[in-house]
Amino acid sequence: MASSTNIHFIFVLITFLIILRTSLSYGHISTVDGILPFSPKHVVMINKLTTHARLIVHCTNENKYLGIKELAYGASFDFRFHVNFRKTTTYTCSFEWPKNKVRFDIFSTYRDDNVFSKVGVCRECIWYIYEPAPCRAKRDGDASICFGWDS
Repeated sequence: MASSTNIHFIFVLITFLIILRTSLSYGHISTVDGILPFSPKHVVMINKLTTHARLIVHCTNENKYLGIKELAYGASFDFRFHVNFRKTTTYTCSFEWPKNKVRFDIFSTYRDDNVFSKVGVCRECIWYIYEPAPCRAKRDGDASICFGWDS
């Protein structure tokens, strides 16, 4: 009898987990983003310098070196990762073009994976890199949100 009860419990648990997983995600947007650790992220940076200059991008975080990329105007560089368990993931990039070198946290859990953030959670974080500021595209198609350079 106990074995039958265990099998029934396991069946109910698996069914519940499948329903929960299905209801929490649809398409490429998940409602658990910004709430749970290990959320998958995709960061895309697009060179939109108005001078059409080549953009040199160099990104790192505390555990990963993404190398140096040279982007022609309109070209992009992207990477994927999961937010860490403590939800402290940050990727910092330096951006160089003629006579300029600036820095920006291209992904910050506090800003980009926080349901209480003024700019909202992004699972696919698309950034347009302009001379005055990096601008993140909004999921709903509204105007991008621009931020100041860190340095």
